Amino acid sequence: MRPPPRTRLRGAIFDLDGTLVDSEENYFEADRLLLAERGVTLTREVKAQYVGRSNDEVLAGFRERFGLSDPVETLVARKNELYLELARRHTAVFPRIARFAERLRALGLPLAVASGSSPGVLETILDKTGLGSLFRVALSAEGGPSKPSPDIFLEAARRLGLEPDEALVIEDTQYGVEAAKRAFMTCIAVPFATPPPLPDAFLMADLLFEGGMAEFDVEVAVRFVCEQMPAAQPEASPQG
Repeated sequence: MRPPPRTRLRGAIFDLDGTLVDSEENYFEADRLLLAERGVTLTREVKAQYVGRSNDEVLAGFRERFGLSDPVETLVARKNELYLELARRHTAVFPRIARFAERLRALGLPLAVASGSSPGVLETILDKTGLGSLFRVALSAEGGPSKPSPDIFLEAARRLGLEPDEALVIEDTQYGVEAAKRAFMTCIAVPFATPPPLPDAFLMADLLFEGGMAEFDVEVAVRFVCEQMPAAQPEASPQG
């Protein structure tokens, strides 16, 4: 673990897919249906090669790999339609991460969610899951540089009124961790859908839960944040 930065943390930025919500199965099914409409069978092994990439990158990769004739923009629009149909029926929240976000709010930290999902998908998921009320800022990277570019995190910090080194990022992919560190932000990494061994980029995280969501400990994460907030004290754990 890297030593904590000297500046005081004043806000946090959460990734959405794989961090706040378990969207992997819905995205796989949307990709599978999209390709099936075009006579292509998608396997989980192939899909695993694109985990953590933006929709634009995934579909550009599929277009080249499978020789699809549709423009990437058409593929993105259709995939978003398919995904929203699935997501409206069921989207699972990771309860420990949701509790962590609630604890950070209780400490007075403003929160943002920064996602590679489209604005429509982001709005729908936050509304359906009830997570939207936790976040002051909800930002989509669609149409802009995708992670590991730090742009989306830098913009989220700006909208929260933070300097980059005052922001904490919570991420599940190697690309997200790399983006956070390129932005000179503190990072907590909770790997998801990443088979071992973990890519070296995860080692850049300031706090890494190598076992992913099964290992994530809300109290450890809150303590880590509070240690970088000299004026704050860890709140008591809720009873019951």
